[in-house]
Amino acid sequence: MIIKDIMTEKIAYVSVPGNRDKALELMISENVSGLPVVKEGTKTLIGIVTRSDLIQNPDEEQLALIMSRDLVTTTLNEDIKDVAKKMLKANVRRVPVLENDELIGIVTASDFVSEAIADMEIKEPVESYMIRTIPTTWEKTPLNVAFEIMKFFNLKCVVSLNDQGQLSGIITETDFIKESEVISETSVHSSTVGTEGDKWSWDSTSVLYVEKNHLKFFDKQVLDVATQNISTANSKTSVTDCAKRMRDNKIEQIPVTGVEGELIGIIRANDLIKALINEK
Repeated sequence: MIIKDIMTEKIAYVSVPGNRDKALELMISENVSGLPVVKEGTKTLIGIVTRSDLIQNPDEEQLALIMSRDLVTTTLNEDIKDVAKKMLKANVRRVPVLENDELIGIVTASDFVSEAIADMEIKEPVESYMIRTIPTTWEKTPLNVAFEIMKFFNLKCVVSLNDQGQLSGIITETDFIKESEVISETSVHSSTVGTEGDKWSWDSTSVLYVEKNHLKFFDKQVLDVATQNISTANSKTSVTDCAKRMRDNKIEQIPVTGVEGELIGIIRANDLIKALINEK
């Protein structure tokens, strides 16, 4: 199977010069987590901007200073396993497709799952690929605290637990962005300097005003935002069956539960791609 068999041809993209607001608005309206960046008036690819880039750079407005320029790209006829290997090595979830150095499409982790793995017969259980260190939080945790937990684990979601410690929902990076806004705050820093040893000297005070942008979350708890009707898998669910659930529910991660319904892991689209690479 080659890239043209699974790629998305109708793609949303932004151009530079451009700003973060336009990129974020397009991500939300198109329900995507990343956008190729092209030179204005052309299809020449110069970068990629993701939700994570926007979150990590709240002080920066210009896309040219936010986007990543270290790109992994592919072509129509490249084998999907070769591209999957490049994706995992670079730790990326999307790869632009180029023809004659121009952007013609994109292939994402979700494309690999829904257009390839879901139609294969990979019977290996997901326990071989799931991650077991899971970011969890109480469902009544404030959003800003849950966001910091997600950042600490360097993942794209947080799983919520109810008062009984049972799985109750999942909240993703997209949910956090929708429930926040970038605000600007000014802090004042002052220092006083006098002439040492001279009790009659005048003290001079220098004042520095620092303006900094940051994400401010709405006054909500995790349970107000988290998806509560969630699809789950168990440790023996096959890779292909899990891929079908991701495709049918249009999601990129699924909590994995044990025999008594307890949370034991989480499986992501990129984890399933490892199974694709290992498939003979």
